[in-house]
Amino acid sequence: MAAAQGRLSDGAGGMDDAKGTEEEARHKGSHHGSGGSGGSGGSTAPPAFAAAVEALRAARLRPQIEVEATRAPQRLAPHAYALEAAVVDGDEDLADGRLVLLHDPAGHDAWHGTFRLVTLVRAELEPEMAADPLLPDVCWSWLTGALQARGLTYGEPSGTVTRASSHYFGGLSARPSASQIEIRASWTPREGLGGVPDTAAHLASWCDLLAQVAGLPPAAPGDASVVTLPQRRGPQSR
Repeated sequence: MAAAQGRLSDGAGGMDDAKGTEEEARHKGSHHGSGGSGGSGGSTAPPAFAAAVEALRAARLRPQIEVEATRAPQRLAPHAYALEAAVVDGDEDLADGRLVLLHDPAGHDAWHGTFRLVTLVRAELEPEMAADPLLPDVCWSWLTGALQARGLTYGEPSGTVTRASSHYFGGLSARPSASQIEIRASWTPREGLGGVPDTAAHLASWCDLLAQVAGLPPAAPGDASVVTLPQRRGPQSR
């Protein structure tokens, strides 16, 4: 699986202020994210966090998406659990991403809640698509649309959409130009019974976003106005 290795953060502004987030974490104390692969939902974790993590682990997702636990960031909240995923076609990854569940039982002023979801999603694009001036707005609407399509309530959404192009010269000039889209975002899921958000539904929505960025058709019939990316010229080999 291609791991999304971009740096995650969740400052008051969302994903784009890693330095400020680390300063805030130091000021809040020396707490660390729960240890182990993907964080922890074990007996040392608060019941609400343990239940939210168990729901993530039990979620059933479309077969083209491979999901596995990964090491969670240790400075963003007292408790954290992380997943990484890839949209797979044979031996090729069409898109990949990382989703982190954060929990602070004391609450967080910037989150307006005790839970926060933080994500990084990225995929290769045709250069012509990357040049579309409306692409960032469309990609952000895919995130919010994926949440709304499953009837999820959330607050304080924040994030960035970045596109980058690589052009090769000299000994690398035979390589075709490559373009990439990257979505970094965070939002506060509504807490339900027992203070536990519906993390399984949020994970499913996030996987819908991954599939859409990868150019896969919707898993079920949807709005005809939904736009998906065309298949990329050269998906990266795993």
